[in-house]
Amino acid sequence: MKAVVTGGAGFIGSHLCDYLVARGHQVTALDDLSTGSEANLTQVAQDPAFELVKGSILDQNLVNEVIEGSDTVFHLAAAVGVHTIVDNPLRSLHTNLHGTENVVEAAVAHGARFMVASTSEVYGKNDTDGLTEDADRILGSALKSRWSYAAAKGLDELVAHIYGEQSGLPCVITRFFNIVGPRQTGRYGMVVPRFVAQALNDEPITVYGEGTQRRCFGSVFDVIPAVVQLMDTPEAYNKAVNLGGHEEVSIKGLADRVLELTGSSSAISYVSYEDAYGKGYEDMQRRMPDTTLANRLIGYTPQRNLNDIITSIVDHTRAEDAAPQAAAV
Repeated sequence: MKAVVTGGAGFIGSHLCDYLVARGHQVTALDDLSTGSEANLTQVAQDPAFELVKGSILDQNLVNEVIEGSDTVFHLAAAVGVHTIVDNPLRSLHTNLHGTENVVEAAVAHGARFMVASTSEVYGKNDTDGLTEDADRILGSALKSRWSYAAAKGLDELVAHIYGEQSGLPCVITRFFNIVGPRQTGRYGMVVPRFVAQALNDEPITVYGEGTQRRCFGSVFDVIPAVVQLMDTPEAYNKAVNLGGHEEVSIKGLADRVLELTGSSSAISYVSYEDAYGKGYEDMQRRMPDTTLANRLIGYTPQRNLNDIITSIVDHTRAEDAAPQAAAV
């Protein structure tokens, strides 16, 4: 397979590049490095089956050039992270809407099957016990930038679905529920790597709100094989499929777990949403996926529990922190 991975230098994208190259595929990653990093690709950078093209999905000519001749397109590039969306709502909307349109149009023009990465954010404030793919979307005011990411991703799904139907090309929409693992950064608001970094530095662990909001976290190592397998499963074509973990935890409980697994002496500090994100920020109180469809289609069952996930991030962070010291010695 000749695959293109947009956002290939990002957290999930780089793991997907690793997985595909390891299985003998030729991979081209397209990334503007705005939130991704070449350091995420060091393990495949010298492989003749891999190429990194630095550029934006907003560059329509470049997108067409990169996708031409490919068999499969995995579209993960996006403006991500709560801070990114809240601080730069217009630029984020432009990237997530027009960028996806460029990628999907190019895939269809060149006859490549395509996957569009979506998010549990599309469900908005719906806190149903186990969100299924056809669950209602409950979003806040359209004028609040907090919901612009969810709105854009919902439109991305619609664009992918319509192009898939009209072109007849295989198309899969993956809805990621809080996927975490090594290489993810807390810089843009991702909670697990942020907690881990604070704990390892013996800094206060900052919990936003009261910490009662509940989440499920999925391992990138469980999700990446599922993404590739879905692209090889005709029954999944033109469907949206939830992917994530099953172990539910409160954010306060997550902080406690991080403290336990790191042995840190950090205290937990509570920060209001307004102080963290600005006035009028809204959060959802619960976000739990129903992955029955993924299980039925490809036998998807998460293998890694929350302790495994946190430990993988702790080990990676410690190794990164030790690397400069080892080089200096």
